[in-house]
Amino acid sequence: MSNSASAELVLEDILAPNLRVVFCGINPGLTSATRGHHFVNRSNRFWKTIYLAGFTNELITSENDRSVLKYGIGLTTAVARPTKRADELARHEFAGIATTLSAKLERYSPRCVAFLGKPAYSTIVRRTLVHWGRQELQFAGCETWVLPNPSGLNRSFRLDELVRAYTELRVALDQNQIAKC
Repeated sequence: MSNSASAELVLEDILAPNLRVVFCGINPGLTSATRGHHFVNRSNRFWKTIYLAGFTNELITSENDRSVLKYGIGLTTAVARPTKRADELARHEFAGIATTLSAKLERYSPRCVAFLGKPAYSTIVRRTLVHWGRQELQFAGCETWVLPNPSGLNRSFRLDELVRAYTELRVALDQNQIAKC
């Protein structure tokens, strides 16, 4: 699929006002954009991770991705253009994401935004060194976390490590350690 063809595909956000957390992926995968659902690839561990971390009490399938709203969870991406791999994005595609994403988050006012992977947040805050977990700097007035990307292509993190990182966020939300933005 050419860049122009993939640019025509759009994966709609799953957002509503006053969510507990909005998970912000780097960009949609081609399969997800084609099928119209988030985290479709069988190797992606997002759905299993949020279930095991206690965000949901059921293992959601990508076809039922909109059901995350009942758990106070939203889904969006930093860059809209779908690709087979996130490393196919050009640096310039991250330009302007802060403005677009900030406006979106300010409109929906979630308690927290959790970036899945470091690239988007690193670009937004203009820092090459970003740590995992809770961030010092808020984004769009929201508590901000950076969590490992659950993509099956991310072999740096085992499932248990993903679950541990996501559970830390869920516990902070449950214990009201994160104020509404």
